[in-house]
Amino acid sequence: MLVALVTAAAMAVGPSVGAASPKELQEGLDGVVAIGALAEVRDGGRVWRGSSGVAELDSSRKVPVAGRFRIGSVTKTFVATVVLQLVAEKRIRLDDSVERWLPGVVPNGANITVRHLLNHTSGLYDFKDTLPMPPSEEFYALRYRTWTASEQIERALANPPMFNDPGSRYEYSNTNYLLIGEIIEKVTGRTYAEEIEGRVIRPLHLHGTTLPGTSPYIKGPHPHGYVPKDGGMIDYTELNPTLFGASGDMISTTRDLNRFFAALLGGHLLPANLLEEMKTPGTENGRYGLGLTWHDTACKVRVYGNDGDALAYQAYSFSTEDTRRQATVAVTPHLPDNPDDSVDAFLDRAFCG
Repeated sequence: MLVALVTAAAMAVGPSVGAASPKELQEGLDGVVAIGALAEVRDGGRVWRGSSGVAELDSSRKVPVAGRFRIGSVTKTFVATVVLQLVAEKRIRLDDSVERWLPGVVPNGANITVRHLLNHTSGLYDFKDTLPMPPSEEFYALRYRTWTASEQIERALANPPMFNDPGSRYEYSNTNYLLIGEIIEKVTGRTYAEEIEGRVIRPLHLHGTTLPGTSPYIKGPHPHGYVPKDGGMIDYTELNPTLFGASGDMISTTRDLNRFFAALLGGHLLPANLLEEMKTPGTENGRYGLGLTWHDTACKVRVYGNDGDALAYQAYSFSTEDTRRQATVAVTPHLPDNPDDSVDAFLDRAFCG
């Protein structure tokens, strides 16, 4: 595996980050099952950044340590943060119905609340499940298609709900956040992308983070992502991100995601009561709150954050509740191999040693 790395403070920081040394972290990243991987681990003021694998198949080009990548459903945490800021401003309530803001759009919308959308207890059918997937030729034909949220929502709602009692159980559905994006625009008169830009990206100086709109490109240094085709892999770095919309269209870096979650969990973006709401699962024994999930590491350290899948990219970003320790990992998976278990092992090493 190829290695790239270093720390923010010119390695003037001591021999290790958290309980794991830089060597151990690099070995852990080398063990992630992927074409390429990059990570940033923080412990207080100490920072380790590393990469592994290759940036492009059939090349020896290293994965750029500060590279950009599609963050998939980690976007949902940004979207949820905007909604909770609007709640703090008393412009919307978590218990407002979908019907209140989007009249006539959603069957049973009078009984589905903003909270149900945010914590995936609405029961609404997932738009993603209406789409063709590899190796279907229709999947590749849709690569540069521009989608609107309304047509995505319409496709989803043409299917019966997964259950009929909103709030009674958890079922992940990207449709929920497409609707949240529409509600943000109704409340503010601005798109969800404009609100995230103005409320989160600019104030936190997240210089590597963008909402690309219809642009298929990842600007700046980045690893290439791939999907299966005809028994091999094709470069799928470029695609129209309206496919994901408010459910997962953002591009970012490991540094920016750690910075965002440090600000969020550190209480700099939301008042304490709404941050607590965000961390509270929507169902008993659940793990998913309002756009935020939690994960218990092997050493029983609980970390908060989110993970996301954007076809050719997968991202994972977690932080201890006190924000002292953080780890963000991005991979370009070698589909159909699933990197989740190997990323979990890296996170255990980052948080536990």
